[in-house]
Formats: sequence, C-alpha cells, structure tokens
Amino acid sequence: MKKQIFICVLLFYIPFMGIGQKLGNQEIKNLIESYKKDIRGPYKEIRWFCTDGSIRQPKDPCPDNIGPGVQHATYKSSVTDLVKNNHIYLGQILAYTTKEEFWDSEHNNSRLKQYQLDKYLRTVDNGWILQKGQFYRGALQAEDEEAWGVDFYKWLLSNTDNLTQNFYLIRQSLKDIPHNGDDNLAQIIRSDSKVISDLVPEFMDLRVKIHSQPDAGDINKVKDFKAKNNNKLSNENKAKIDALVSTMTNFYKPVDIAQIQKSTPLVKDSPIGVSIKTFATSYNGEKNAAVLIPATAELLLDIRQAVLKEENAIARLQLLDASLKLEEIIFKNSPQWQPEDLDGLLDKLCYLGMANAGAGYIELGEWEQLNLSVKGSNTSSMSLGQLTTVLENARREVEWSSSMVKANYQEIVDIYTAFEPKAYGFIDDKIRGSIALYLGQTVGELGDIIAQESALTNKVMDIDNQSGLRGLNPGYALGELVVVSGSPDEIEVSSEKIYVFQRPPSDLKPIAGIATVSEGNMVSHVQLLARNMGIPNTALGDDNLKSLQKFSGERVFYAVSNKGNVIMKLENDMSEEERNLFVKIERKEEKIEVPIENIRLDETAILNLRSVDAEDSGKLCGPKAANLGQLKKMFPEKVVEGLVIPFGIFRDHMDQPMPDQQGSYWDYLNFTFKQAESMRSDGIPEGEVENYQLRQLESLREAIKVMPMKDEFISQLERDFEEVLGKPIGEIPVFLRSDTNMEDLKNFTGAGLNLTIFNVAAKEKIISGIRDVWASPYSERSFKWRQKYLLNPENVFPSILVIPSVDVDYSGVLITKGISSGNPEDLTIAFSRGAGGAVDGQSAETYLIMDTGATQLLAPAREMYHNRLPSTGGTEKHMSTFEKFILSQENIKEIREFAKTIRITMPKETKSDYDGAYDVELGFQNNKLWLFQIRPFVENKKALSSNYLESITPKIDLNKNIPLSKKI
Repeated sequence: MKKQIFICVLLFYIPFMGIGQKLGNQEIKNLIESYKKDIRGPYKEIRWFCTDGSIRQPKDPCPDNIGPGVQHATYKSSVTDLVKNNHIYLGQILAYTTKEEFWDSEHNNSRLKQYQLDKYLRTVDNGWILQKGQFYRGALQAEDEEAWGVDFYKWLLSNTDNLTQNFYLIRQSLKDIPHNGDDNLAQIIRSDSKVISDLVPEFMDLRVKIHSQPDAGDINKVKDFKAKNNNKLSNENKAKIDALVSTMTNFYKPVDIAQIQKSTPLVKDSPIGVSIKTFATSYNGEKNAAVLIPATAELLLDIRQAVLKEENAIARLQLLDASLKLEEIIFKNSPQWQPEDLDGLLDKLCYLGMANAGAGYIELGEWEQLNLSVKGSNTSSMSLGQLTTVLENARREVEWSSSMVKANYQEIVDIYTAFEPKAYGFIDDKIRGSIALYLGQTVGELGDIIAQESALTNKVMDIDNQSGLRGLNPGYALGELVVVSGSPDEIEVSSEKIYVFQRPPSDLKPIAGIATVSEGNMVSHVQLLARNMGIPNTALGDDNLKSLQKFSGERVFYAVSNKGNVIMKLENDMSEEERNLFVKIERKEEKIEVPIENIRLDETAILNLRSVDAEDSGKLCGPKAANLGQLKKMFPEKVVEGLVIPFGIFRDHMDQPMPDQQGSYWDYLNFTFKQAESMRSDGIPEGEVENYQLRQLESLREAIKVMPMKDEFISQLERDFEEVLGKPIGEIPVFLRSDTNMEDLKNFTGAGLNLTIFNVAAKEKIISGIRDVWASPYSERSFKWRQKYLLNPENVFPSILVIPSVDVDYSGVLITKGISSGNPEDLTIAFSRGAGGAVDGQSAETYLIMDTGATQLLAPAREMYHNRLPSTGGTEKHMSTFEKFILSQENIKEIREFAKTIRITMPKETKSDYDGAYDVELGFQNNKLWLFQIRPFVENKKALSSNYLESITPKIDLNKNIPLSKKI
C-alpha cells in the first residue's frame, strides 16, 4: 500500500518538476543523450499544419478548400521546456518558426546562431541529437525548409540596417540556412575528416593537413591512406573514407564562373551586374590562380559595397550568394598561388586581405585603415621598415578576422560547450573555413622573410608560424607552462607559472608570465599590471596556442625583448646566462615600501572633491581622489562634483570592537600580520603562512561588510549629498571607487586591484557599498599582488571617491605615450562603448596617435555588449555592432589637445618633478569630454633596462632596402 501511495504522489509531482526552472548543464547533457538514443530524437510526432491554423493527423492532409499546409514534426515537451527556461533551441524546424522569433534580435540573434551550431554538431557527431532521429521520416520537409529560408531572407534583407549592422552574421548564415539547394561542403569535409581521425588515429596527420592547409591534392592523399591501410580498416571506416573522397571531389570541382552571372538576374543592368558579367566573360576557365584571385577579390569587395546600395531584398540575396561563390573560388585556388618572389608575395597578401574584407571578416572602415598595397607600381624595392608596416597591418587583419568570428559566436559556443564539449570546435571550424586561413599563412611567409633580413626572430620551442607571435611587455620568467584553451575564469593561477590563454581573465592574480590569443587591449588593468611588474606578455595566434599544448606542464624559460621578439625554451635548454637570471637574491631588494609617515588619520570628516588636490595623495586620501581633485581645479567643466571619504573615517570605524573577538577590527588585522611573522620565524613554509593570512583576512573582510556605521558619518554623508552633489542620497546614482594609499606609487600601479561599485542609487546600497569597498583590499587577489611586490602590505588604508554617474556613450583610457611605438611623444588610446570602457580587458577600439599628426588603428572594438547607466541605478547591457567606429575624428582631435595640455600643466600645477607618461580614464557623453581619473603610467624599469633583454633585442636597420625581386 505504501508503495502505491508513493507512486501516486510521484506521478502527481512529476508534471510540476522543473516548471519555470532553468535546467543545469548535467540535466541538459542527460536530455541530449536521451535524444541520441530515441528514434524520434527531440521530436514528438508528425502533424499537418494548415493555413487556417488547424492541425491534422499525418495521414489526413489539409483539404484544398482551406489551402495548402506543411507537414513536419512537433517538439517533445522537454525541448519546449528548455526553450522557455534556458532559451536553448534544439532540433529547430524552420517551417515551424516565425521569422522574427528566429532572428531573435532581443537575444543577440541567439536562435539563428544555435541553428548554425546545431548543424555543425550534427556533422561532427553523427547526427548529434538526431543520431537515430535523422531517419524519422517526415520530421521536416526539405522543400518547405528551403521555401521558408527564401522567405526569411526576403524579410531580413529588406531592412538595410540589418544588413549593415550584421553583414558578417547574415552572410555566414547563408551557408547553413537552406534557400538555394547548396550544401556547405567545406565544413562537411572538415567534419568528416575529424570523425575519421577519432575512429582511426593514424588518420590524424591527414586531418591536420585538411584542416590547416587544404587543397585538391588531399583527395589522392586520402585515397592513398585507404589503400595503404586497407587491411586494418573496418568496412564502416572504409565507407566513411569513401564518402569523404566523394565530398572532396565534389568540392574541388572548378566553380562554374558563368553560373554566377546567371544566378544574379535582378542586378544584370546595374553597375555591379555589369562587373559580374565582365568577370564571368573574362575569367571563365581561368586556371592561373595569380590571375584569377586578384580579379575575384576585387569583385568580392565590390559586391559587399554594392549589396548595401541595392534596395531589392531578393537582389541582395542573389548578390550575397554570388559573394559566397567568389569566396569559394579564392579558398580553393589560394594553395595554387605560389609566388616566386617578394613582389608576388606582397600581391597575394594584398588581394587575400581585400577578399577577406569583401567576405565580411572585417568591417569596410577597418579595411580602409589597412594599407596592404604600399609598394607602388614603379617600386623595385622596399625598406625593411616599410615591409614591417605591411606585415603588422596584415597580421592585424588576421587578428581582427578571428575576433569577428569570436565576437559573433563565442557567447553561444560557451553556453553549449558547458553541456556539449564538441561545440568548442565550432569557432575554429569557422576560422579554418575562411579566407583568413590563407591570409594568415601568407602573413607567416612574409614574417619569415622579414625575420631573416632583420634578425628579429622568435624562438618559441619548435612550433610553426612563429611570426604569429608578438611581444607586448618585456620581461623574463621561469616556471611551469600552463596552456588553457577554454575559459580562463575558473582557473586558479599560481605566481610561479606561465600561462597561455585564449583571452586574459579580467581579475588576474599574480603570475610569472602570460601569453594570450585575444589580448583584450593594451591599456586594460591586466595589461598595465603586467607591464608594471615586468611580467613577459605576448599575443599569439590560435594555431600557436594549439602547438604549445604539447608543452603544457613542462618547466620553461620565457622572455620578451624590448622590441617584442619572443623566446621560449625548455628549462634544460637554458644557457648559463639565462640560469643566472634566477639565482636567488634577497626578496626585499625587489620590493617597495609604502610611505605612511605623512598619513593623516585625524581627518574624520567627509571632504568636498574641490578641497583636495595632488598634494593630499597618500595623506588624506588615495591618488584617485587627489588627482581628480587636481583635475577639477584645472578642468572644472570636464570633471563632476564629488565627495571624498578619507583614510581617517575608515580607521575610525576600524577601531570599533570586532564581534566575537577580543579587540577591535584594527587589532585583529595587526595580530594577523604579527602572527604571520612569528610563523615565518618558526620556519613554517611560506605557503602555510599565506593560507593562514588569507583565512584571517577573509574573516576580516566578511566582518567589515556588516560593520556598524557611525551615526555622525551617516548624517554628514546625507548632508553632503544634498549640498555638494545637489540631490538627496538615494535620488542620484553614484560610483564608489576604492582609493588606497598603495596604488599609483612610483614603481607600483595597483591598477584595478580594489573594488569600484558601478552606478549605485539606493541609500542602503550606497552604505553597503562603502563597507564593501573598505573590505576589498583584503580580498585574495588584492592581497597577493601587494604581498608579492610591497614590503609593508599590512599598512593599506582605503579612502573612497564618491562621484555622480555619467551615462557616457563611450569611455576608455588615454596613455600619453606610444605603447606600441615606444615613442614618448605619441599617444595610445583605447575606447569601448558605454561605461567602464577598456579598463576590464574588453576588446577595445585602440589607436596609436603619432606626434607627426598621423593616426593608426591598432585594433577595432569587438565587444557584443556594453554597459549603460540608468538613473535608477545598476547597469543595463546593451548590444553593440561594429560597422561604425566609436571615436569620431573630432573626438580624437580633442583628446590630442587635452594630452598636450596635460603634459605641460600637470607637473607645473602639482609642483612635481615627474616627467613620465600619464594614464587617464575618460569618456564622452553627447560628444562632451568627461575626465574620471589620472595617474602616472608606471612601467617596469628593471625589465626595460635588463642587460639580458637588451642582449636578445637585435639592432635593426629599418632603412635597409630589400629588392622586390628577392626569391622566396
């Protein structure tokens, strides 16, 4: 009886389980496994869907009097629940979907991207969720899906903004959404070769070849492999190899160029139609890749420009399909273009770059910033400096192309990878299926020539394409190499290890060395910390990261020179000079003592920002408030009003009794550090001492977060909000910025180590935020950085800068030095859309502004989201597009003029002998410039002056002439 009751209760309960609840990754993984084994996959049953809205049984089609209908499957309830709760769409049937829902603009086009990812997973995993369900007859009808696709693009392409803002995504989607009967054969080849190599490990070398350097010769290589291993292969694997050969043979058939003209009838009388006709007439049957590719690249770029001017949606669709065919021509023929000399190599580089822009991997404005055709028609030679400029620009295009793919797809790939690890290969597949693959190889060939001529050569293990590496920060390190191909955010880093990341984590703890595929931007807090600490830092390519994976776990020596060449070798291969760099020296020689003799803890009243200036730094408050107060005096219209909560108020509150302890919060803190010194004296290992301190500080931090606030402090805070900021507390959103005495020191920046609270409005949240900021210097990350580089990390005093929020349109960082050029007269600026731009490692729009007046785009913005600051507090995520630059020429001109003023007036106004560069945080709201922070730009003098780093930095004669007839 009890058993029956239990079953009844369970049956009653099951329908209500999970309703409205987001499913965890393991639950989704379990669902996917169940769909793989189900003969219907994610589908429930087949039905007819009639035009009048009625639904009929599969053998009862829609009658003629109500019009035709479509037949397809319905989804299992678990699939629709996944949609409602997780916004995850599996096994999408297009004919079952409205166009607006599929475009999914409110979720950054998530449904469309999931459809593409789903198709990829089906090719690499034997149908994936349709392993058995792919044979479920009637689940979808190909002709209905294709008709839907045409209708979808007719709707989508009728909106010019859609096409302008999402050109890359829309063009890529044409490879996956049925609309003209084509298949994405190149992706099928890569997927099939991966499946075969998973089943037959001996096929791995061929798979690598097919993925990295594909050409028509791969067909015979695969046939030879089958013949050679015929006795060892199962019949199933032989069939898979035969299918691969068939697909490759089909793919490598010459594209019928004449068909491109026939497929674009709606534009035949327009200028682009005439260009297509001329191309088809002139190059049909052309076998010489060096002739065919330049003409194809020019037409590809012309089509990209023309499609935006065309108004007819179907004509646009025809042009985009023609564009895909042209890309296919270039992809197939690139391996056949084998230049004999430098002149030919530069031509190939230029036209592959042009084609890459035409195919949408970079924006048109970005292409215009790159000058890949600088040799001139009458030039017989180029200087090493000119060639290096071409190389740098071409390498940038490769990096920007890769970041375009990641910007569009990384978010959804990360979501899927958590429950389906095979999804991680999607982005790599996209990059390898693009012209950027061959552009990158050509960049590598030019890099090898320049390295040969200049001796500026990377020596990183034995990996290929070493010209894809470029040093960002000079320094050297010895430690275990850790290669992280996935997300870095969950990795617990060690200060004794060297890390290779896909992208740098935004809250990096101390490490020995770093290299990243996506460098973020060169003025983020992570990059500034690395530069300040002399941590060697390199940007590298996706392929470089993969090549280094086999060395993960090995102890290596890693160095970056002042000119940016990179060395990495196994510890056993180090020279005597390199070993001597790590002879144990007294740690105190490397550390900095923070002066505290002038600190004033007697000031326990809140200060008006106008009443402080640079002289108060380290005395009443930290440098953020002091320097912003200085800027307020110098540029009153460009700096908001503000309040400063000085060191003394923090210290006064720390003297209160700490709950469950014998003394005050301050007593507890001092006891922690004294006990740590006592443990060291007793010979206890440093690791145990550090763990003790971290446990103690965690308890202190949690206690500070609930510390009682003194009544007189709250009263003054309320009064000063009204008198200084102009509104009662709770009615004006503010930033709370931690501002300690241990940042912006002469040799230690401390950038980003402590807490900034964004746009907080409610009174209770402001009070709570003040406690959180006071607690933040005792976080593990902040403590470890201070412990590593400061002699007296216990003497940290936080002040707080309270400033009204400015909902800027875009914001970023100015460094009054050319970081990439090394020229102290140049400027470096990096901006992102919205608030908090560039400082957290966003992929920011970055420029080198030269003292000659020229401006060079170093990197475009590639962040899909940005922060806006609503008046009610908090932050809102808004979506970004990349077709327009963030900064206008007027903005850049204003920044240039401001930098000139800062250089002249800042030392004078602060009575300082500082003659180095400045690091300024700023933003624009309705084209008005606002200043938020200024600090010295601190570089590591030890790294810059290292004899060893100088010894590995070659002396380069940039004026050396290289004949373009040089054989390669």
